[in-house]
Amino acid sequence: MYSRCRVNGSFIQSNYDTFGSGILVPETGISLHNRGSAFTLEKGHPNQIAANKRPFHTIIPGFLTKDNQPIGPFGVMGAPMQPQGHLQMVVNLTDYQMNPQTALDAPRWRFLEGNSVLLERGASPEIIAGLRERGHDVKLAPETMFGKGQMILKNNGVLIAGSEPRADGLALGY
Repeated sequence: MYSRCRVNGSFIQSNYDTFGSGILVPETGISLHNRGSAFTLEKGHPNQIAANKRPFHTIIPGFLTKDNQPIGPFGVMGAPMQPQGHLQMVVNLTDYQMNPQTALDAPRWRFLEGNSVLLERGASPEIIAGLRERGHDVKLAPETMFGKGQMILKNNGVLIAGSEPRADGLALGY
């Protein structure tokens, strides 16, 4: 988000597991999250519940800078897809010189485990063949498996925003 004064930041809100805990704060309509369900009671486990400890999560607000100057907030929702989606958006922007909307629209991949990779429908046949030749187990999947993102970049003082087609978000300015 950017304010009218050009103050900006990235914010990811997540209730976790559908609608969180299912508990609403009276008279507010605010739903409480249930991120604590990611803790375990297993002794010695890295995610063992303990005082002053946060559970494992993928709430990763993204923010880009260039020459120590802010150029824009971005974010992808989608659990384990979130860091993979962030990487793909930044590569599209920086290495392939895409604008925010094109970077968000581009077909995505999702690493699963071992050599398994999900590719979004719309990935080129050459990419699919190349991955298979390298020994990857490639599966095609619908857009719903690849996160949902938005971004705003500042380029020469002009704000450029994008909101991807995988979700019902939109980019607005005033």
